[in-house]
Amino acid sequence: MTASGAAVARLPRPVKLFGFVSLLNDFASEMIYPLLPAFVTGVLGAGPQALGALDGVAEFAASVVKFGAGRLADRTARRGPLIVLGYAIAVLVRPIIALTGAAWQVIGLRVVDRIGKGIRTPPRDALMADVTPAPLLGRAFGLQRGMDHAGAVLGPLTAWWLLTSGSADVRTVIGASLAPGVAVLVLAVWAVKDSGGWWRMVAPPQSFTNLHQPSRIFPLFGISAFYLLRMPETLLILRCQQLGVSTAAVLLLWAALHVVRSSASFAGGRLTDRIGAGRTMWLGWLAYAGVAAGFALARSAGAAWTLFLAFGTVAGLTESPERALVAQLAGARQGSGFGMYHGVTGLAALAGGIGLGAVFQAYGAGPAFFGSAAGGLALTVVWPVVMLRRVA
Repeated sequence: MTASGAAVARLPRPVKLFGFVSLLNDFASEMIYPLLPAFVTGVLGAGPQALGALDGVAEFAASVVKFGAGRLADRTARRGPLIVLGYAIAVLVRPIIALTGAAWQVIGLRVVDRIGKGIRTPPRDALMADVTPAPLLGRAFGLQRGMDHAGAVLGPLTAWWLLTSGSADVRTVIGASLAPGVAVLVLAVWAVKDSGGWWRMVAPPQSFTNLHQPSRIFPLFGISAFYLLRMPETLLILRCQQLGVSTAAVLLLWAALHVVRSSASFAGGRLTDRIGAGRTMWLGWLAYAGVAAGFALARSAGAAWTLFLAFGTVAGLTESPERALVAQLAGARQGSGFGMYHGVTGLAALAGGIGLGAVFQAYGAGPAFFGSAAGGLALTVVWPVVMLRRVA
């Protein structure tokens, strides 16, 4: 067995189970998500405004719910039910979209779906942090993120095959997401019951709520700043289409992105355990600044493909260390820590997406991407001066 294989083998079984839960859940979710624009506009006859409301309202609702779910998850006995409830909501709601007849119904169901995500995410991450030895936190979250992105490869490809083969229409594909969803619920219940619903911490507790200490609050500021200045995937796809990527190729481009993200997440998790969360995030921010600048200068579809896939490495170098760092700082308040992390970064991403979208529309792609790249570069300059030595 290789060294990396041995490391993964030492991860607690619930961590591995949640990895498969994430894979199957994203498999089901990503069968639907790339099809929603065509479904809402083509089948239901709505316009771009409905699409904007679809994403904006849904993500806002999820971010707000995460704060409350995090506080509830500070009590270990509540974590299992919250996790199962969150996944159950998504599994049962997503296929109903196939039966809708108006855009407002899709928006409502999408909001409920995201509320389920808000309910389950903080307690799931808290459980993973509690059962994982500190030296393996990067690998644990790298596994979860890697499996999540692997599901985001399989879902669009399955939907693409069903549609192009003529064996299903859009409504049928959306309804078919119930099948992997049932498996999600079975595995989620198994993961929760694996320790009888009670999970013991393996690291000495600290207090995440002691926010007056700079070493505790500055990491969250830095992470939130990154989400505020980062281009959302929808604008990246729009830029790719401006550069010549066809609409039909978007599903394949989206799947290819998650191939890179999945591989990079495993590598980013190992790197986090080796050099520290702060240094790994710094590398991710630097990579993002380069990718954003590249999009501002790109002039061809080939460049768009290359840069969009390079963007996948950013997730691998940021998502795992972010969660590992929160777990290290949260201590006994894992639920509140992850609730705050997911809630604040979600709101930051929403605000950043609106602002960058406005710049994109008013001044064009070049200024928007250059501005985002400059923000990322500034973050890489400030972070080592203020935080790196304290948290790495």
